[in-house]
Amino acid sequence: MSAPLVVSIPHRLGREEAIRRLRVGLSRAAVSVPVMKVDHEHWEGDRMVFRVRALGQVAAGQVDVVDDHVVVEVRLPWLLQKFTEVAQRAIKDRGHLLLDKKK
Repeated sequence: MSAPLVVSIPHRLGREEAIRRLRVGLSRAAVSVPVMKVDHEHWEGDRMVFRVRALGQVAAGQVDVVDDHVVVEVRLPWLLQKFTEVAQRAIKDRGHLLLDKKK
């Protein structure tokens, strides 16, 4: 298996507010991507563990939240690895939308 896709997203919200926004916004963000479905999502303290399905393939990972950034780590199956750059850009863009201080 290849190395996981890792994306770090800075924020200025503090840990608690970032977690609150991610809990509320992650499911909505997944709904806006028609080829992706969240199979599993649960929180273990400041870490969310998830499993998503896209194009008939399963990807799993976690989101770790700290005071000033969020780290998303996703293990893509072989068939989805050619979409790594697209996935990385989408994670960054949607992460910034969820964690933007303006809310």
